[in-house]
Amino acid sequence: MIKRDPSADRATLGVVLAGGLARRMGGGDKAGILIGGTTMLERVLARLEPQCQGVILNANGDPARFAATGFAVVADGVPDYPGPLAGILAGLDWAARHAPDIAWVVSVPSDCPFLPRDLVARLHLARSEAGTPLACAQSGGRRHPVVALWPVELREALRHALVSDNVRKVEEWAARCGIGVADWPDAPVDPFFNVNTPDDVATANRIAAQFPDL
Repeated sequence: MIKRDPSADRATLGVVLAGGLARRMGGGDKAGILIGGTTMLERVLARLEPQCQGVILNANGDPARFAATGFAVVADGVPDYPGPLAGILAGLDWAARHAPDIAWVVSVPSDCPFLPRDLVARLHLARSEAGTPLACAQSGGRRHPVVALWPVELREALRHALVSDNVRKVEEWAARCGIGVADWPDAPVDPFFNVNTPDDVATANRIAAQFPDL
């Protein structure tokens, strides 16, 4: 369901990128891994949904595996799994077709279980202050290019970059457009800690136990 925001110029659709191949985890959906007794996807959705006018999932394969969430599942529109830019484009296309009042998309990966509650607001502020069309998150001096804010109006430019220019790196395309940065501290917990390996799962569970209100 799409909520309506009186501040239409800031209305934002959340896109959870859940289409990764999880090679370092032995394959499968990382989103279903339990952190502190709750799946990573549930944690991400709980943080993102209150900040957005709607949320969708980007994932390839059988969408029925996410049916319990109640959210729309949108596959890449570009073939051969070219990476997160394809998922971002899928979100931009979905917004243009199904939520034309929404001008912005915020993308997050499904393996960041500790996302900040002020993510969307601060990305909008960073974009506005930098005078750029895009904004991404940063913590401890390290950028997180997939945790970012994207204008729907740039979807055709992104499609051209993917299909015609063979651009695959998020950073490369963002640099073409211009990007602001919203900075968070990485202590006591990095809000963009992402789970890529079994060791990361163990670390995330320790964090969840130590900071249950995070």
